[in-house]
Amino acid sequence: MFRYKQYFGKSSEEQAVEYLKRSGYKILEVNYRTKLGEIDIIARDKGAICFVEVKSRSSLAFGSPKEALDTRKQRKISQVALIYLKSKDSFDVSCRFDVLSIIKAGADNADFELIKDAFSLDSRYSL
Repeated sequence: MFRYKQYFGKSSEEQAVEYLKRSGYKILEVNYRTKLGEIDIIARDKGAICFVEVKSRSSLAFGSPKEALDTRKQRKISQVALIYLKSKDSFDVSCRFDVLSIIKAGADNADFELIKDAFSLDSRYSL
């Protein structure tokens, strides 16, 4: 089961990268990791740096993928995003947090929902 979950997650992120490219995003980083956590995809869209969380499911039996992004995960993404911005000296660049929800109904069939500005930078952190 663990290998299946790994494969499912990896293939979902690969599909997400392709979807974002087709949507006009320029991919900057994939699986950006720090000691505090990870951001699935960092991309540029129309001048903004986008921190994209990919959530995927094989069905809606346990709810929509986008519903799995709780406030704890949002805080972690906020912290890692600030580390990224600091490392690139990019505090003056517009940024946002997007969520890409994927429902995979088979190997070649997936429904994508891109939610731009899905959440804001956690108020405890600031640029």
